[in-house]
Amino acid sequence: MSAARVSVLLVDDHAVVREGYRRLLERSGDIQVVGEAADGAQALQLVGSLVPQVVVMDLSMPGTSGIECLRQMLARDPATRVLIFSMFEDAIYARRAMQSGAQGYVTKASAPAVLVEAVRCVAAGKRYLSAQIAQDLALTNLAPQPLGGGALSARELEVLRLIVQGLSVREIALRLGLNPKTVANQQSMIRQKLGADSAVQLLRIAARLGLDPQQPV
Repeated sequence: MSAARVSVLLVDDHAVVREGYRRLLERSGDIQVVGEAADGAQALQLVGSLVPQVVVMDLSMPGTSGIECLRQMLARDPATRVLIFSMFEDAIYARRAMQSGAQGYVTKASAPAVLVEAVRCVAAGKRYLSAQIAQDLALTNLAPQPLGGGALSARELEVLRLIVQGLSVREIALRLGLNPKTVANQQSMIRQKLGADSAVQLLRIAARLGLDPQQPV
């Protein structure tokens, strides 16, 4: 009799992307995708009813951010194992995710086999970081830590990243599914928390936090 397959819940707001993940994971033979969610609210509902061994979740979603969703999942059931699979390659995101309770962090730039390996490791109760993220985190641990980044909420950090990419308030609001006024208020709060008096100063602080303006949005 063959061993039971690892059950996985996929959380990503793009249906086509989820379909790709499903095919990749189930092709391994020992992993089964038992459900899919397009946002944080749906993910919280399904993780309670399906009780998957591993939740593979993106960070950037409309409404509740991945970090906020992660925290709510763990508040309901601390045994939930979450693997973050994100386009964000900045070490600060991986650090925030792991500090919030994620069991692993893999970037979407990783080879397909890396995601499969990560799911297996997380299901076995181990932590997993893709190679580049592990290296970046190690390097940031050796360097003096810039002040201010830890004061930002998960959503504020996401807004700051899009500001660095050059998006306008309206474009950020559209990307995150928020009201432009909400984004403007968050932008003001970010500047206040980081002590940035100008846009140029804000960009310099963001650079010290490790946010790369060259990474795609």
